[in-house]
Amino acid sequence: MFPILPTPIAKYFEAKNLHAIDAMLATFSDLASVCDEGQEMVGHLAIRNWMEETTRKYRVTVTPTGVDQSDAKTIVTALVSGTFPGSPAQLRYHFTVAGEQITHLAIG
Repeated sequence: MFPILPTPIAKYFEAKNLHAIDAMLATFSDLASVCDEGQEMVGHLAIRNWMEETTRKYRVTVTPTGVDQSDAKTIVTALVSGTFPGSPAQLRYHFTVAGEQITHLAIG
């Protein structure tokens, strides 16, 4: 059974698994930030560039397996598969959501 996720997070993972960059980006606020692999991307242009690069490079699919939520923070544990060493791997996605948009995502 898959965990129930807040709407913008569920939409993000759905779009991610379809490799749909525009739909992924639509889940983020204009000034959102993403931390991944020791880098921080801020704003739609930087986040789009990160999405395009990682989608092309890793062809990732994500299966959420657990969720822990408190206030605006949601941590999703997921099985991540793709074209990277160690695939599949279990990762944690740390989301901050405001309204219907993701304002911050840290992956680790």
